[in-house]
Amino acid sequence: MSVQIAPISTSLPAFLNKKIYSRVIVLLDELTQKHCLPKIEKFLPKNYIKVVIKSGEAHKNLTTCVKIWEVMTKANLDRHALMINLGGGVIGDMGGFCASTYKRGIDFIQIPTTLLAQVDASVGGKLGVDFQGFKNHLGVFQLPKTVLIDPTFIETLIEREKRSGFAEIIKHCLIRDTAKWEEISQLDWQENDFAALIAHSVAIKEAIVTEDPKEAGIRKILNLGHTLGHAVETFLLNQGKRKILHGEAVAVGIITEAFLSYERGLISLSELEDIEAYLFATYGKVPLQESEIPEIIRLTMQDKKNLGNEVRFSLLTGIGDCGYDIPVGKSEMKKALQYYIG
Repeated sequence: MSVQIAPISTSLPAFLNKKIYSRVIVLLDELTQKHCLPKIEKFLPKNYIKVVIKSGEAHKNLTTCVKIWEVMTKANLDRHALMINLGGGVIGDMGGFCASTYKRGIDFIQIPTTLLAQVDASVGGKLGVDFQGFKNHLGVFQLPKTVLIDPTFIETLIEREKRSGFAEIIKHCLIRDTAKWEEISQLDWQENDFAALIAHSVAIKEAIVTEDPKEAGIRKILNLGHTLGHAVETFLLNQGKRKILHGEAVAVGIITEAFLSYERGLISLSELEDIEAYLFATYGKVPLQESEIPEIIRLTMQDKKNLGNEVRFSLLTGIGDCGYDIPVGKSEMKKALQYYIG
């Protein structure tokens, strides 16, 4: 898989000049249509097809996929077409899924426009949609032809979206780079050099994905913060107005799962306190009630890392190191969520 970090004005024309495609279809939402499409439109073929969907996790489902496939079918796209996914994680996940399943697969490329997608979602070929309230429940592993990352796209983001993406940068440092964690945790999150951090995160994720493309082993460490984090995210998404962004949920997950690591004797109390102090300072506290804990725990039963009825976590085994396939019981999860709430 090739990932290029470069101005989109050079990387996209260079890619399109390598191969002649029968048609080009661009998937975007109302935000990337307004803020990002103008940056690439002049490099696209005159007869390109545009599919605009509604932004947000609430629309990452099969209903939206059907609309995308209908446009592709009505346009008589053949297997020599190219799909360009211009947007954040929702666009990349769903566009890649639709491209990979249309006529058993057409080429697609990712142009991630959010910090979250640039440092995490667009790299690694995990594609999918939410189903019946479960996050990324249906999907495939399929690598894009390339990922074109232009850090200037993140200038179009509101502060909350940018901070959400920063949670995945924190995760990468915690699982693989002690020195980088110590560096970023001494700064206010906005003071960081994001172009450098994007390259740093991409390098970590690429190395792990290359070692384990189908998540049979070591790639599971990329799920730090995502077992309880996904459960909290899904629970609040189903509550409507209480929904939070993915990175905000991952921050909850990292704190609760760092607590589990401490409880298991895998990290020290000072390490736990450093992690939670920085994450609470950056993200604040998501308001959860003790009465909601059983439903959040129930949602972990659908986690993709599970084996049978065993909920398996990726937990820190020190700052900069992470274990995986660690079974965690419901009582432990309850204690971790109570710790977060308290």
